[in-house]
Amino acid sequence: MSDNLQNDNVVIERPEPVDTTIPMVIYALYLASIVTGGLTALVGVVIAYVYRGKGPEWLDQHYRYQVRTFWIGLLYFCLSGVLMFVLVGFVLWLVAVVWLVIRCVKGFKGLQEKRSPENVDTWLV
Repeated sequence: MSDNLQNDNVVIERPEPVDTTIPMVIYALYLASIVTGGLTALVGVVIAYVYRGKGPEWLDQHYRYQVRTFWIGLLYFCLSGVLMFVLVGFVLWLVAVVWLVIRCVKGFKGLQEKRSPENVDTWLV
């Protein structure tokens, strides 16, 4: 609820503080997926889909960024898995891990600054 203060017919509204716990948990689940084989990322994307559209615009952009991170990351990790047979997949897997870490760090930083992540639509970092 917003807290209204009234002084000489002037109403000052204080916006409700936005809870960023859920998006932070999703980013943490994505990072944990590096060691869990993607299982926690699956949980994270389900949570992102559930909470999408239920907050301010900048927070909804984080959920969109998280959903895109999951699907693009799935593609990158599957491609690197297929290319493991040619040995170049090991390098691509490391690149995909670095890509995932950078996107999560950018997301954490955006949440701390209460703004949407930069370049939500990009396939890169």
